[in-house]
Amino acid sequence: MVRVPADPSRHRVAVWRELRRVGALSLGQGAWVVPDAPVFADGVARVVELARRGGGEVLVLDAAGRAQPDAARLEALFTAERAEEWAEFLADCDKFDAEIDKEIRTRKFTLAELEEEEQSLERLRRWHRAITARDVFGAPAAVDAGQRLQHCADRLADYTEQVFQALHQM
Repeated sequence: MVRVPADPSRHRVAVWRELRRVGALSLGQGAWVVPDAPVFADGVARVVELARRGGGEVLVLDAAGRAQPDAARLEALFTAERAEEWAEFLADCDKFDAEIDKEIRTRKFTLAELEEEEQSLERLRRWHRAITARDVFGAPAAVDAGQRLQHCADRLADYTEQVFQALHQM
């Protein structure tokens, strides 16, 4: 349970961003939930600190559904959040793939472009690690996401080879 004064808004925004970054699920009116897993502990601690700095308070509770359907519902809601993240990740993998296609089609084989694509792949790798860490229930799209990330890495390796071939022909 999180309460942070409305003014100044930067504190509320910082808390909200941290909760989203951690992968917390909003239950409404300042109630957020994460599974009881070690991967969330540091994020919860950061939320508590950010709220306190902003003059707010956080009440951290261990909770469980009263019956199996309650626990299953929370798990399903949490997994649905991860599925949305995986869908966004997969869309960015498609963008990466399209960008590599464009560079090859336009024969833009420069070290600067290669470095930019390497940075894009590294961003995808970091994002994949972050989602994987908080996907404690295993959303179905996780397997596809891993395969797509490998595909992106393979595409970059191919593009890298083409860049070096083009540079050595000069």
